[in-house]
Amino acid sequence: MRLTGWNRRGIPKAIWVLGLVSLFMDLSSEMIHAYLPLFLVNVLGASALTVGVIEGVAEATASITKVFSGALSDRLRQRKFLTALGYGLAAFTKPVFPLASSIGWVMAARFIDRIGKGVRDAPRDALIADIAPADLRGASYGLRQSLDTVGAFLGPLLAIVIMAASGDAYRAVFWIAVIPGFIAFGLIAFGVREPPQRSETAKTPRLGRAELARLGSPFWWITGVGAIFTLAGFSDAFLILRAQSDGLPLTLIPLVMVAMNVVYALAAYPVGIISDRVERVAMLEIGFAVLIAADLALGLLPGIAGLTIGVILWGLQNGFTRGVFSALVADAAPADLRGTAFGVFNLASGIALLAASLIAGALWDAIGPQATFVGGAIFTAVALCGLLARRRELAPPAAT
Repeated sequence: MRLTGWNRRGIPKAIWVLGLVSLFMDLSSEMIHAYLPLFLVNVLGASALTVGVIEGVAEATASITKVFSGALSDRLRQRKFLTALGYGLAAFTKPVFPLASSIGWVMAARFIDRIGKGVRDAPRDALIADIAPADLRGASYGLRQSLDTVGAFLGPLLAIVIMAASGDAYRAVFWIAVIPGFIAFGLIAFGVREPPQRSETAKTPRLGRAELARLGSPFWWITGVGAIFTLAGFSDAFLILRAQSDGLPLTLIPLVMVAMNVVYALAAYPVGIISDRVERVAMLEIGFAVLIAADLALGLLPGIAGLTIGVILWGLQNGFTRGVFSALVADAAPADLRGTAFGVFNLASGIALLAASLIAGALWDAIGPQATFVGGAIFTAVALCGLLARRRELAPPAAT
């Protein structure tokens, strides 16, 4: 197996810029999210179930928006504009978090922020498929995911430093997080160009039965498996709550997200490169198995040791699954329906994430952390069975 072929032509510059956009926006978001569950519980008096509701509603909103923005990007053939609009919404929402004085304000801010995510994600993922050569598709998605995740672990690190320097001032962290959000918006607005359309005479797609049928059986099976898998991958907020339940000092709790995202960032790009050379489904199977192990460690192994093992494995499974799912969707979808495909895929995942967050929060409040994570392992096992049942019918790798 040869892993260096991607160096001959290199990944296009626009992919790197999109990766940096993701890095800065995730830096901003994760600075806030590193302490947001604790801010909600310790300052605003929210319960674990309330945290689950806020996270679930926010992510479901993003996913519902994605199906429309993805289809619109196919119809307008203006993926860059919608991507920039989504990042702009997220950037301009960031100041609401330090100003929030009630749970309702936080929920409203998360809601609008996730609308921005919903507007941008499907057009951005389709834009990557439009820009990247087919034999570099897995590497391109892996690179963007890795840079995104660099921001995801730098954010909590910076939050820890600010929290320590400010005497545990949540709002100071949230204010400084505004800056990288606006950097991300500037990069996408001025640093990426829309690629030329392959066919100006192509029929303009609509979001209807005929177009959904054209997506094909492999796409729909990937989407179904992804939705079941998402039931196990509930909000990362529950990793933070697990750390607090184990008695980790408040200032150090974001190290959970740092550790998870360091592993994620290190894994995503190499896994993407490998998935261009071997069967992508095999990478998903490994990722599913790793998530089962992560959930069991978090649910059954006590103390900081169990938390550490679970968090590392959680980051590893992200590296094996998220970028590969994107590449599989791009492989399966017709070129003129990629935005729609990513929108539908993310809609299904978002609905599952809403259910997952509600179930996780309810189990946590009623029984405890153990039930939440063991339940996640069960859902992952079901998704793995579905993947194994139809693996031959799924999209082949982009290059062999």
